Amino acid sequence: MKSFARGLAVAALLAMSVAALADAESHRLKVVEHFTAKYPDIPFADYTHGALVFDLDARLQYDSIMELPPFAAELDKAEALWRAPFANGKTYADCLPRGGRMIAGDYPMFDEARGRVVTLEDVVNACRVANGEAAYKLGDAETMGLLTAHLRHLSDGMKMNVRVESEAALKAFEDGRKTFYARAGQLNFSCANCHIDNAGFRLRSEMLSLVIGQATHWPVFRGGDRLFTLQARYRECHELVRHVGDEIGGARYNNLEYFHSYLSNGLELRAAVFRK
Repeated sequence: MKSFARGLAVAALLAMSVAALADAESHRLKVVEHFTAKYPDIPFADYTHGALVFDLDARLQYDSIMELPPFAAELDKAEALWRAPFANGKTYADCLPRGGRMIAGDYPMFDEARGRVVTLEDVVNACRVANGEAAYKLGDAETMGLLTAHLRHLSDGMKMNVRVESEAALKAFEDGRKTFYARAGQLNFSCANCHIDNAGFRLRSEMLSLVIGQATHWPVFRGGDRLFTLQARYRECHELVRHVGDEIGGARYNNLEYFHSYLSNGLELRAAVFRK
């Protein structure tokens, strides 16, 4: 009888996982279909290039810049942070899956035990604390920013593979979706206004990028060697529309990153790139 009840419980969990995945995937496919219908000549794989897909000259300039990036010295600092041993002699590679290689596409991840979204930055800090080191401030570009730039670089070529597999995970996904579509600030803008409704059009001097593919290339170096993480960009966007930005690493931005990243599933990662 106990085994029968256990079997029913497992079946119920599997059914919830399938339903959660179906709900999340249904929304992702609707967004993909929107863009493939609107821009049928843009290959899906090219969405990783953001607004560059709309401007061939800008794409050529980008390719030229990436041959000898102006932030090469920052990337060297990032690698040095990654390789520096802890006081106990261990390194990040010792406590991360696969030595930290080809893992970034799995994040953000919903941690069922903790009941919340966990970002790659959270994993880095967990590794530090487990090895007797102080956690880094999540929004600090010189520490966590550079370190995750290198860590994400170790996953270049991996396809985004964010999973929504339970009712609790779907709730976090839906919270992120709510933030993405909610109008905010004195200018009454939402993320979707720019990156779904008006993607491919200009806002002042800037071409607006497609939401799909955006999460594949952060952190970025903007205008030279200024590193920006994805959540720092969330806060900047909120401030641009005159809305009070949220805490980097807080539940709202973590859930937004979870939703946002899921939309890019199936696209290859390419971290630490140049953007205007």
